[in-house]
Amino acid sequence: MSQPAPPSASGRTPAWRYAIGMFGTSLPINMIKGSMILFYVDILGLDVRAYGVVMVVYAIIDAVDNPLLGHLSDRTRSRFGRRRPWLLAGAPMLAACMIAFFSAPASLQGIGLLLWFAVFAILCEAFDSMLNANYGALLPELYPLERDRAVANGLRQGFQLVALVISLAVTPLLTTEVFGTEESTQGFQITAIIYGTVALVVIVFMALGARESPRYSTRERPRLLPSVWSIVRNPMFWRVGLTGACYGTAMALVLSGIQLYVRYSLGLPVVNALYLQGIVILVSAGGLVVWTRVIARRGALWTWRLAFAVLAASFAALFFATDLVTAIAAGVLVGAGWSGMLATNDLIVARVLDADAARNGQHREGLFLSAFGFFGRLNGIVTGLALTSLGVFFGYNSGADPGADPGLAFRVYLCVYPFVLTTIGALAARLISVPSETPPEAVEPPPAAAEPMEPPR
Repeated sequence: MSQPAPPSASGRTPAWRYAIGMFGTSLPINMIKGSMILFYVDILGLDVRAYGVVMVVYAIIDAVDNPLLGHLSDRTRSRFGRRRPWLLAGAPMLAACMIAFFSAPASLQGIGLLLWFAVFAILCEAFDSMLNANYGALLPELYPLERDRAVANGLRQGFQLVALVISLAVTPLLTTEVFGTEESTQGFQITAIIYGTVALVVIVFMALGARESPRYSTRERPRLLPSVWSIVRNPMFWRVGLTGACYGTAMALVLSGIQLYVRYSLGLPVVNALYLQGIVILVSAGGLVVWTRVIARRGALWTWRLAFAVLAASFAALFFATDLVTAIAAGVLVGAGWSGMLATNDLIVARVLDADAARNGQHREGLFLSAFGFFGRLNGIVTGLALTSLGVFFGYNSGADPGADPGLAFRVYLCVYPFVLTTIGALAARLISVPSETPPEAVEPPPAAAEPMEPPR
């Protein structure tokens, strides 16, 4: 039995159906990242030093298991495809772990609270890695031509922004006003149950509609060590990966600290984070259309460099905000820079994947994307150390022991650290060159020779 022919144009996965999966993958993990400090440190009283240690450990574990999960995905051969089995298995596990993460018993203290936080933080990040390694690997496979890829990427970033509006901007309202109070945890648990259920339904819907190409599932399965060695010897991997990590880590700091920035730096109730985050995300959503047009005229690489510079400038503006109005004004600039990075960063990475496939004759997007994810997963170390530094420099140890000036502490956390990172990224991006077009070899994989297929495993 010979390899099936590639799907016709009419049999391809609609861009909107693939893109909606980003809503499902973004909703739970961004609630976790956006609320974990408020929930565990400020409300439950977990010491920031213990929090920082856990974040360092979990980042190291996640950086190691991320490439392994991607490699296992590349080697999967089943009648359901390479990526879908992992998506269908990971979605319910992430939903369950997120609900447990925000269901820590109020009676837990000390080592018990620390262990609960550590176990479920690590599990949530592991299942998020499983989902994103496989979901991200579908983009270059389902849409090999860059014009189709740009449309699908623009749509999925739009869905991600919708998820961010809900998971970041609306969450404080739900957790502290609708389902709970600013000092209780009940609202977090109810919100997590709702988000987890919605994410599960969306991811399953997307996965069942993804039509993977059988031609990418070659008979020869990539081996782990040779594949890893080939990737780490690729200079583009290090240049693009480390530069992208500057952007990813900066945004991780913003997502984790925005609610406490509003509480301490602006002196407002946490619910006001709804307005600040909402305007940033809305500007980002509208900016996707503008940035996509800039990409069409000037190319992804030029646009990527410009977006980096805009994002760096925005954090300087945010540092000087004194109230909600001036913070929202600075947030408009943050949204513009962030939108540009959303529109371009994955396109830069996809070009590196295409070049690797053309050079090696194997489609190992799962491992390659997970290897790129290694840099992003290490942002947990930076965020953990950054939060711990607030205790060292400003005396902020927890909500019960906030120190003399928690307002300045969270200005530094949310503005100064991201400014430094994105400035480094903007300078590094000027020195990076990537393939300007999708290599023809990566668009159409060479047809496999007619030979018996292995039975599904």
